[in-house]
Amino acid sequence: MKSKKMIIATMVCGMAITGSAGVYAGTNMEKISAFLNHSIGFKVNGAAYSPVDNKGNKLAAITYKDITYLPVRALADALKVPVTFDAAANQVVLGTSSGSTTPGSGSAVTMVAVPYTAAQKAEITKAFANFQGFETAYAPGQMVKGDVLQKISGLSDGVNFQFKHMTVNVSPRDYSFDYEGNNVKLSNGTEGKWYSPSGDTEMLTFGLADRFVTLSSPDKSLSKEQLEQVAVSVAKVNK
Repeated sequence: MKSKKMIIATMVCGMAITGSAGVYAGTNMEKISAFLNHSIGFKVNGAAYSPVDNKGNKLAAITYKDITYLPVRALADALKVPVTFDAAANQVVLGTSSGSTTPGSGSAVTMVAVPYTAAQKAEITKAFANFQGFETAYAPGQMVKGDVLQKISGLSDGVNFQFKHMTVNVSPRDYSFDYEGNNVKLSNGTEGKWYSPSGDTEMLTFGLADRFVTLSSPDKSLSKEQLEQVAVSVAKVNK
């Protein structure tokens, strides 16, 4: 599978980032005859997706000489990859302009083990022990490199793992039950569901043994793909 960076790079030549065509005027402009291809559908991380502009108007792919060009800003937003236009350099900038590797920037992102200390494992075990019939402790085993576990909290109906860039909640409750969403199959075969309770932050919930796990990235720095990688790492805590 192509990386997000490769996918977005393919889209760059397709459609303008923002503003009028006058931004790109000059000797490098070449007039062509192409077609708006309304028959092409889109899926992003397994979920149906309709690209729109910043006013909510539906966008279509362009077909030119058997090559399909996609709306770069709409797809970049869907994949959580920052995209800007540097007018001075006349360049489309995807990810960070500095070239640093940060979660969600479009650069290669590495998954690493969450380095739980003995004290944190004891805290996790204690948090789950407060729930009768729900005492078995579970926790995410991986995180995106550069993320940090900040807090473990025992809530009224589950245990919350607060990281710098994501939240993982383990609960007997299915938070997705009352919401419409898009079903997804994780890499380990588990069925999950993407949904957006507030219409903004997207969440992933899936069943695991006798409980449900819900993941999200409140600061939107992590992509669905990255959260799905974290999701399959949630397992029983080894004491």
